[in-house]
Formats: sequence, C-alpha cells, structure tokens
Amino acid sequence: MSETRKTSFLFSPFDLHGLPLKNRLAMAPMTRSRAGKERLPNSLMAEYYLQRASAGLIITEGTVISTQAIGWPNTPGIYSNEQAQTWKMVVDAVHSKGTPISLQLWHTGRASHTSFHEKDGLPVAPSALKIDRDSIHTPTGKQPYETPRALETEEVSGIVDDYRRAAERAKSAGFDGVEIHAANGYLIDEFLQSKTNHRTDRYGGRLENRYRFLDEIVSSISAVWTSARVGVHLSPNGNFNDMGSPDFREAFLYIAKQLSRHKIAYLHIVDGLAFGFHGLGPPMTLKEFREVFEGPLIGNSGYTQETAEAAIRQRHADLISFGRPFISSPDLAERFANGWPLNPPADMKVWYSFDEAGYTDFPRYEVSRGE
Repeated sequence: MSETRKTSFLFSPFDLHGLPLKNRLAMAPMTRSRAGKERLPNSLMAEYYLQRASAGLIITEGTVISTQAIGWPNTPGIYSNEQAQTWKMVVDAVHSKGTPISLQLWHTGRASHTSFHEKDGLPVAPSALKIDRDSIHTPTGKQPYETPRALETEEVSGIVDDYRRAAERAKSAGFDGVEIHAANGYLIDEFLQSKTNHRTDRYGGRLENRYRFLDEIVSSISAVWTSARVGVHLSPNGNFNDMGSPDFREAFLYIAKQLSRHKIAYLHIVDGLAFGFHGLGPPMTLKEFREVFEGPLIGNSGYTQETAEAAIRQRHADLISFGRPFISSPDLAERFANGWPLNPPADMKVWYSFDEAGYTDFPRYEVSRGE
C-alpha cells in the first residue's frame, strides 16, 4: 500500500447508508453517446465503466426516462424493458470489481429539439421560455433552440410516473441506487429556478411550489427503492443551458433542507465553477449545504486530488466526484493513490463520437509506460 493511500482521506472507506464504498472518489455522471439510435447499453459501455471501477462509487451518464425526455444523440435510455435488460451487463461488469453503481435519471426538458422526438412534438418545460444560446446538436445537425411547450398541470403527474417506472427498471437491472438529475438546466432544474419557472399553478410561483415537482419525484422513487438509495444532483452556481436565478441562494438552501427531511442517499452538488458560473452573487459552497443538509454530501467540478482531500478533511464533503479526468485517465483512482501523472486531457471532439475513440482507448498508466 502506498504512503499516499495510507494517509489519504480520499482513500478512506465510507459507509453510504449500508452500502460500503472502498474510497471517497466517485465517478461523476457525464453525457456520452455510445448507446446507438435504439439507446441500448452495450458491451462497449460495459468495458468503459469496468475500466473505471476503481472508483468508490460510479454514477452513470444521464439516462433518459422516456422518449419525451431525449435531448442528446445516442444516449442510453431506461424507458423499456429491453434497455433495463441490457443495462445488466454494465452493472455486472462494475460489480465484478466490488464497486457500487447508481443510474442517473434524466429528462432534458427545454434543452431538446423536436427532431429527437417528432411524435412527442416540441420539447416541454415548466414555461414557454427558449434557451438563449446559439444552437443545439440534433440528429440532423446543429439547429436553433425552439421555444418549448409549457406543460399542463395535469401532465406533470405523468412525468413523475415516468421517473418511478424508470426507477423500477433500474432496480430490475441490478443497480445499487438511482440519482435524480436536477441540475444543469434540464427539466427538474427548470422547475426549481425562478428564471425558467413562470407558472401560476401549484408548480410555480412560491419556492415551495417550484420545489413540488422534485419532491413528488423523490417520494415516488423512494417508494420503489427507499430514500436511502436515491441521490439528487443540483447545480446552484451553474449557467449551463442558460440558467441562473437572482434568488439562487435562498432557493437551493431551501431545496437542500427539504431533501434532508427525505433522508436521501446523498446530495451531489456542482459547487465548483469549472462548468460555468452565473455570477449572480458569491458562489455557493459545500459548507453552506452542510449546515442545512444532514446526509452525505458529494462535491463536484474542477477538483484536483489536493482540493478533494482538503474538502473531505474539513468535513465539507463526504465524497468528491470527478468527471473529465475520468475520461482520459480510466485508472484515475490508481493514479491518485500512487502519485502517478494523469493522461493529457482528451480532445472534446471525440467525447461525443459514437465508437471507442475518446471512450475506451485511453491507456492505463502501466500500459503508457510499456509495462
């Protein structure tokens, strides 16, 4: 055992509500595009996650809960029994290394385009407000963002049911839990934030109403898994997908406090600014969330091994998740533990290709040295 591992907070074990983690290093969910047009997990995806199974916890890429939820080419789904069945090969591969794996449940909301789901029509959102950005990648190339259709009040419960059914399929596939993607300007985040939620019904206006959609999803999924297997992902500082609300601090502290009452598995916070910052006030910190959320906290975005160690040592976080470093260094945990250098960052052009390039073709440290 290396001296780094023996003295490291990052490499100490952690008990996640009875789920043993061998270290505090999590693999963050990252959008990838290797599931094909049918959105079926496959052997290439199993290899990708297996290569990275030295993490203490793996959280999968965003996985769409319905055809309406689709908003990115060739991302996997969990809205059919066939998809659930094929996810099993991924779960089994990761479990063979003794690593728990959680499925991230995703609805892209207004960050989508009609060409992804012509039968479902326009993208949906809490309010008919278009993303103020140049274009979106679609199956037919780059297209301008569309003005989404505002969901009718009676439609919301149907989407909650989509989340519940997706959670049931994830359980049947053998996952250890699920993470609700409520970050980065996708559907749930759009409901939470005043910038994108201009509704006047029971899902809009007051903070309690804007939170209601997420609350119903957590309650519904907890009936499938128990709340101790349900994580939630939030991005209070982010501007991705044209987000950022003047009342962000008040809103996200309220949301975290309510989620604490559910006794969820963990709260996964994009507290770092590497993914973008809206600049509407001082950025929120993990320390702020620690004061209102009683369960495990995971920090994310822009962390190094040193800053991750510090966050855990100071008890601001229980785990730290890494995203982009895991793309180019599949053996990230071993490199951290042994003080080995990381591979050069991957070229973004290959992140979203449809084959092994930029996905499973990065060398482990031993291979890169010819060992």
